[in-house]
Amino acid sequence: MKQIISIILSIFLLVSSTGITYAQHYCGEFMMMEKLTFSEAQLSCGMAMVDDACGDENEEGHDCCADQYTTISTDDNFAHATYDFVLNDTFVAGFISVFVLEQVLSSKQELLQYSEYNPPPVLKNIQVLYETFLI
Repeated sequence: MKQIISIILSIFLLVSSTGITYAQHYCGEFMMMEKLTFSEAQLSCGMAMVDDACGDENEEGHDCCADQYTTISTDDNFAHATYDFVLNDTFVAGFISVFVLEQVLSSKQELLQYSEYNPPPVLKNIQVLYETFLI
């Protein structure tokens, strides 16, 4: 359940930061067209070309068609993530000397092999003597 809520909130944050707009086109009182866009797009039903379709001819500039836009965006309180990356001089010098220049102290010692060594013989079986067994 927490994962689903996290995914939904992540998608909502992504959509709100990209600025998706829901555009609706009304002719009179009826919605004729709706569309999701990234900016305000001009929607048309084709009635703007007809002069007498709007009713009153006496009013100048009367337009019966209207577009309504609903934009999803973040508010002023939203702060984008900023990162301040400061390098320490000691860290940079150590990183360069160890990984870039490969000046790591390496001592080559001969491996001593004890292939001829035999352990001493067991005189007593200590586990049986003290009755301590690993289970």
